[in-house]
Amino acid sequence: MASRIEILNDGGYRSDGRRQYELRDITIDLSQQGQADGSAIITHGLTQVLVSVFGPREAKQRRETIHDRANINVEVAVAAFSTGERRKRSRGDKRILEIAAIIKSTFEPVIQTSIYPRSQIDIFVQVLQQDGGLLQACINGTTLALANAGIPLLDFVCAVTGGVHSTSPMLDLTTLEENDIPHATVAMMPRTGKVTLVTMETRLHVDRFEEIFRLAIDAGKVIHREMKIAVKGRTEALVTAMGSASKVASGGDNDELMQDY
Repeated sequence: MASRIEILNDGGYRSDGRRQYELRDITIDLSQQGQADGSAIITHGLTQVLVSVFGPREAKQRRETIHDRANINVEVAVAAFSTGERRKRSRGDKRILEIAAIIKSTFEPVIQTSIYPRSQIDIFVQVLQQDGGLLQACINGTTLALANAGIPLLDFVCAVTGGVHSTSPMLDLTTLEENDIPHATVAMMPRTGKVTLVTMETRLHVDRFEEIFRLAIDAGKVIHREMKIAVKGRTEALVTAMGSASKVASGGDNDELMQDY
């Protein structure tokens, strides 16, 4: 049966005007959110997530304490207004629990947990808007929030979703595309080129998978550049703010400081 929506037209354009391999616009906000030790809001097109990181801190329950490393706790919540679906997803929803488990298993080998024995690092993911690529947004947001919290990572983790329409590979899928074509999410570490996650939501022919896999690795490097720019900008802003604060503490020129705001 033919698709009701034209996923890729004769001119090689998708329903949102992008080319096959073109990524959606990415925006990153690393400003402080609430009481979190580190947070990040990331948007991929119309998909937006907020990730908050608390810790390392003392484990609340003895059974959650691991004597030689930190315990990673991940919770995912979906805002009721985030999707066109009428049904509300609860914390016990199978898909939500699945995403939380994937985030935990993806980041456990990347966070240097041995530095923080007998402690706990809590990662809270709030889905604010959904339009495809939800897992990739959650993973990329988690990387940024952990980096913003100053938690040592072996490398960034950069994720992207890819799929195949007929014989045409495509990257960074929208909900319309995910509903219509077989796809997979790949997460990689750009410094080493290691792959930390491959998850397939649907069956994908092995011949097509290799091409998607290679494209996703290249796309991960592009996303990594965006992340690095954001983290560097945030770090520079904090250093500038600390310098200004120390100037005030040492009786510096307040008028000059106020001009910075």
